[in-house]
Amino acid sequence: MFDKTLSIIMAGGIGTRLHPLTADRAKPAVPFGGKYRIIDFTLTNCLHSKLRRILVLTQYKSQSLQKHLLDGWAIFNPEISEYIMLVPPQMRTGESWYAGTADAIFQNAYLIERCDPHYVLILSGDHIYRMDYAAMLQFHRDQKAELTIACMQVPLASASAFGVMSVDASQRISEFHEKPQNPEPMPGNPHSALVSMGIYVFDRDLLCHALRDDHDTASSSHDFGKDIIPQLIKTHKVCAYRFGGEAGRVTPDQYWRDVGTIDSYYAANMDLIAPVPPMNLYQPDWPIRTYHEQNPPARMVRGASGHEGLLINSLISSGAVICGGNVKHSILFPQAQVDEHAVVEHSILFHGVRVGAGSHLNRCIVDKNVHIPPGERIGFDRAADAARFTLSESGITVIPKGYRF
Repeated sequence: MFDKTLSIIMAGGIGTRLHPLTADRAKPAVPFGGKYRIIDFTLTNCLHSKLRRILVLTQYKSQSLQKHLLDGWAIFNPEISEYIMLVPPQMRTGESWYAGTADAIFQNAYLIERCDPHYVLILSGDHIYRMDYAAMLQFHRDQKAELTIACMQVPLASASAFGVMSVDASQRISEFHEKPQNPEPMPGNPHSALVSMGIYVFDRDLLCHALRDDHDTASSSHDFGKDIIPQLIKTHKVCAYRFGGEAGRVTPDQYWRDVGTIDSYYAANMDLIAPVPPMNLYQPDWPIRTYHEQNPPARMVRGASGHEGLLINSLISSGAVICGGNVKHSILFPQAQVDEHAVVEHSILFHGVRVGAGSHLNRCIVDKNVHIPPGERIGFDRAADAARFTLSESGITVIPKGYRF
């Protein structure tokens, strides 16, 4: 089954709602959790699911993503048909960039033909979760489905952000509505809805046929959720696979987060430092792979005047130095430094950030290589912060990469 499956990861999103973190990088390449990139979670799922034929479709600002995959994910052996192949837009079917999720796959249909799979697994590169795709593939085979969609239960108030489905007792999908204004609740559960996770298993022949039909439809927006899936439900067997079920190697957290906004991204990072994290990075049978640069150990050292500093409930990555500063409920990426009497709380410091002596940061995200001058206070005056930086709806202050004070 594994050698008959081609995995395609959609990694070309602009990530407008994550700006300025996406000013110079694609959304899947945004750093996460102190040492990872967002795409590492989807790729790790493929690795642990024994899926080793992977296409990564890139588009916008892809250099950072390409470098990360070449540095950290060049681990498969092409001599035995294992690969992670980066596929930029090549305009093989016209002169346009990718016009939607379905169009991105259609423009690379020749690669599907060359790989000659039985099944095509379509994934997003910008979600944080663990999932055993092998169990979903087995479900697809057992059900004799032609398309299987991974789904999960969410509060009804949040369902309008997703594709909402209705299923029968055999898990066959009878209705599908993409981002409806008034989503239908689950039968017997008026406060929840069953929604698509944007993870699809297609029989190869059906996928290629559906893509051709969609391409020839002038009124289509060339999107799986809006155009292809609602049509296929009428004519083919389309089934729902419940995320977090009993089949396969089930990870105990059953955690899934869309990190498409600054607030959701910040919240997912803060989840990792909860007393009992809803996603356990320390699960020994499902480690998250990433690129590891060569750094010395993280260090906490007395400041020049003898101040010992303080470290409370935080993630500190290799090469980070706390030099007499105070770090509370925060995440420090490699080579971050907090100087004497500085206070960093409820914040995320990216690679190479330095917080000067006596500065105080609260609920901040600081992108790479920013030097916060001594004595700065950020995260306490919304008007002053908004005049200089990006402020999220919930008041998270984001200082862009390379910002100069």
